Amino acid sequence: MRLHAPVFARCCLVATLVIGATSACRARQDARAPVDMDAMDSTEQHATAAAQEAMSGPMPADPHMTLTPLRPGSPADSTRAAALLVGIRAALGYYRDVRAAQADGFRQFLPGVQQSVYHFTNRRWAVAEMLRFDATKPTSLLYRKEPDGRFVLVGAMYAAPGRASLEELDARVPLSVARWHEHVNWCVPPVGGRARWRETRDGRPVFGPKSTIATVDACTAVGGRFLPRIFGWMVHVMAFAGDDPHVIWGAGHDHAHS
Repeated sequence: MRLHAPVFARCCLVATLVIGATSACRARQDARAPVDMDAMDSTEQHATAAAQEAMSGPMPADPHMTLTPLRPGSPADSTRAAALLVGIRAALGYYRDVRAAQADGFRQFLPGVQQSVYHFTNRRWAVAEMLRFDATKPTSLLYRKEPDGRFVLVGAMYAAPGRASLEELDARVPLSVARWHEHVNWCVPPVGGRARWRETRDGRPVFGPKSTIATVDACTAVGGRFLPRIFGWMVHVMAFAGDDPHVIWGAGHDHAHS
C-alpha cells in the first residue's frame, strides 16, 4: 500500500495517531533538528504499528519510546482526573456515532490498514492543541471496529508539543494518573530509499520502531537518517472503554515500566 506524504508543517500537528495517532501531525522535530520530509515519507505505517503496540498491552523497555515518569498520587490529582473524565464523556459522547465525528471534520487515519484501535483526527483541533489544552477538543477520537464493521467509540487522544515540560504535561493531564508517551530515536532510510524499509538484519528490521538502532552513530553506519523525535507527546484516555481507572488512563502502559 503506497501512502502519499502530506505537507509537513514546521510546527507539526500531532495527528491522531499517531497521530492523526497519529491526520494532523506526521512528524515533529525541534528547531535544532529540522524535519527531513523526504526521509519521513514512509514512516506513517511504521508509526501506526508502534502506536497500536503502545495501546495493546504492557511494553518492554523500548529505546524508541519515552514515557513520562509516574508521579505519586494525590487527592488533588484524583479530583482533577475525575473532572476531566466527566467533561470528556459529556462532550464526546455525541461522537459514539462515527458519522457525527466525520460530519464534524474527523478523518480516519490510514483507513486501509487493519488496526486494533482506529484514530479519527480533526486537523483543526490538532493544530490548536499545540497551543492550548481543551479536554473537549482532542486531537483524535479512538474507535474499535466490531466484526460487523461498526465503529465503537472507546476514547480520545490528546497531544502536546515535543518541547513541553513535564510540568506543562502535568497541567494538562496529571502525571500521577496517566503517562504521556513520545516516539523517539528512529533510524529511517535516506532520501529516495523507500525500498530500504524492507531490509532486515538478524531477523529484525534495520529501520523504524522495530529496529535495534537507536543512536546517531549506529544509524549513520547503515546509511540511514536519524530522527530524534517523530511526534510530539501523546496520551490516550479510554473514557468510553469502561470504568476501570487502569483501563481509562493506562492505555496499555505498565506503570512499573520506566
